[in-house]
Amino acid sequence: MIPVTAFAGRKVAVFGLGGSGLASASALMAGGADVVGGDDDAATLARATAAGIPAADFHALDWSRVAALVLAPGVPLTHPAPHWAVGRARAAAVEIIGDIELFCRERRRQAPQSRFIAITGTNGKSTTSALVAHLLAGAGYDAQLGGNIGTPVLALEPPRSGRAHVIECSSYQIDLAPSLDASVAVLLNVSEDHLDRHGTLANYAAIKERLVGGLGDGGTAVVGVDDNWSQAAADRGEREGKRVVRVSVRRPLSDGLYVEAEQIVEAAGGSRTLIAAIGGIGSLRGQHNAQNAACAAAAAMACGLSSAQIQGGLRSFPGLAHRMEEVGRIGHVLFVNDSKATNADSAAQALACFQDIFWIVGGRAKTGGIAALAGFFPRIRKAYLIGEAAAAFSAALHGKVDCEVSETVARAVAAAARDARACAAAAPVVLLSPACASFDQYRNFELRGAAFREQVMALPGIAPIARA
Repeated sequence: MIPVTAFAGRKVAVFGLGGSGLASASALMAGGADVVGGDDDAATLARATAAGIPAADFHALDWSRVAALVLAPGVPLTHPAPHWAVGRARAAAVEIIGDIELFCRERRRQAPQSRFIAITGTNGKSTTSALVAHLLAGAGYDAQLGGNIGTPVLALEPPRSGRAHVIECSSYQIDLAPSLDASVAVLLNVSEDHLDRHGTLANYAAIKERLVGGLGDGGTAVVGVDDNWSQAAADRGEREGKRVVRVSVRRPLSDGLYVEAEQIVEAAGGSRTLIAAIGGIGSLRGQHNAQNAACAAAAAMACGLSSAQIQGGLRSFPGLAHRMEEVGRIGHVLFVNDSKATNADSAAQALACFQDIFWIVGGRAKTGGIAALAGFFPRIRKAYLIGEAAAAFSAALHGKVDCEVSETVARAVAAAARDARACAAAAPVVLLSPACASFDQYRNFELRGAAFREQVMALPGIAPIARA
């Protein structure tokens, strides 16, 4: 835990008592703050009270005595409308912040020179965060990984020399962190997302860009410049005098890092230097992972890592569960768990990586279904349809891709394994990349991926692929 001493002796209201809210309340209490917690859900509030968090009715709270409202990232700050607790705080001129802001304030008080790598982007931020932490750990850092990736930032160990905090930041968290000042700020990409919470794409992009705008003194911004919004953020950062490292996987750069022929290359002063090769690394397949790897390499270089350290770390990176996770092999057949692909755009990243695919797809369909994936249909040997979307997807694939309705993951794995093993292709792949939400059959995509993994591991002759 990171005790937050910035509010010692003052009253702080914490609203939203899920994982990050509980961690915030506990960290504030450990630092001497007078904490009061609130939540709209009675069961959540009861669990927090049982955990020792004082609770109160925020409608009846004397806001004139409150120094700050710490808002959980899942609670609306602006769109579609500010939560009522936000309105109460604003009416009393109470600042509204989140757990990332608390971390930033405590880091400035305790260890301002400690490494703080903040990572955001519409896509790839979890993989990149995990990869940066993996690279730093391999180089001898005590790498603390958290934030939006799972462990709340304030549940990590406190900042100190020799310790690096690698923090995945969602747009919701950045919006609640007005003084975010990372020593290395990574902006991977920006595309349309979360407009229900930010109103417009321009607002969403501006929030993402704050990671670059708030860069700490002497810090480095790593910006993927393959979309217009991120390119504009890099341009503005440079005009403001910040050190910006540009990264591209689509074209060579005259200054920055780019990926060409599965190699990460640094361009500077007219020279070209090979940083690392990513070909043949199963956990980093695809152009999207090439961007993740190149941005992670740039962040690692900003922390002083050598090319040799980066290359070794890339090769040993196990990847994340449910994101292009190699589960096992039976002979020449590879089984890949990409349950995290909950929409067509995400599934496209996986389909682009393989040629002879036995595709397990379906669940609760998103708007547009799988129509956008038609360009990948020639790669698919057969599709196995599961969940609510099975009938609609069968119609969409009719006459284009051989398919069967499996309904469940268990039946789909058994059928796909049978057909893939009988296939004459050199490298057939049984791929769970559902292009759908999981909620028709599973509470979350993790449980769906776990079910796939369990069924694969039960197949006769399976050779598991170990994860670090």
